[in-house]
Amino acid sequence: MPAKKAKTAKTKTVKAVKLVDKKTAQTMMDLLCKRYPEADCELIFDSDFQLLIAVILSAQCTDVMVNKVTPILFKQFGTAKALASAPLEEIKKIIRPTGFFNAKATNIHNCAKAIEEQYGGKIPNTQEELTKLPGVGRKTANVVLGVAHDVPGWTVDTHVQRLSKRLGLTKQSDPIKIELDLQKLFPKQDWSKLSITLIWHGRRTCYARNPDCAHCPINHLCPSSLV
Repeated sequence: MPAKKAKTAKTKTVKAVKLVDKKTAQTMMDLLCKRYPEADCELIFDSDFQLLIAVILSAQCTDVMVNKVTPILFKQFGTAKALASAPLEEIKKIIRPTGFFNAKATNIHNCAKAIEEQYGGKIPNTQEELTKLPGVGRKTANVVLGVAHDVPGWTVDTHVQRLSKRLGLTKQSDPIKIELDLQKLFPKQDWSKLSITLIWHGRRTCYARNPDCAHCPINHLCPSSLV
């Protein structure tokens, strides 16, 4: 009796998203800005230094959780000088709920030391200088520059990565390549505002799983719409 052939698992094909033209891209962004006129950074801070530390802590953590932790952290160590002098174990204890606390504590401790020693406790205001600080990548630098210093830049976090591809703004997966594609589509002065607007849309409507396309203001333009 011939042996039965093993069943092969069916592979689910993912439909490639078609890129939209520049005019459609701008129309989608205009509609999203209209939906979220109050869109702004949702981290709580009192200075550009505190914003920098909060953004580092937000890696793989929600802003809600970071906002629960930073008031405790900044009450004790709210400046570069204070954080640089803080006991590392005390920092770890405070920021533990944000996850990856060992690495994050080391990064923000060393970052504070570098700011204090190299810049006299003041945050540098260029991407080149910021990204040389411990724990500070391009995304973090762009948040600080855009929110605290009005220097336009794209914050390519997980939401912006996901939405940029869904909306047909890029086919890239690498954050830097996505950033370059977005720069070509939109006016420079709008980059920071549009970054935050996409983040808000990703948190409130265009979820990673089960996006709420039925209530999306751009479902008639989005190439990934399920409506």
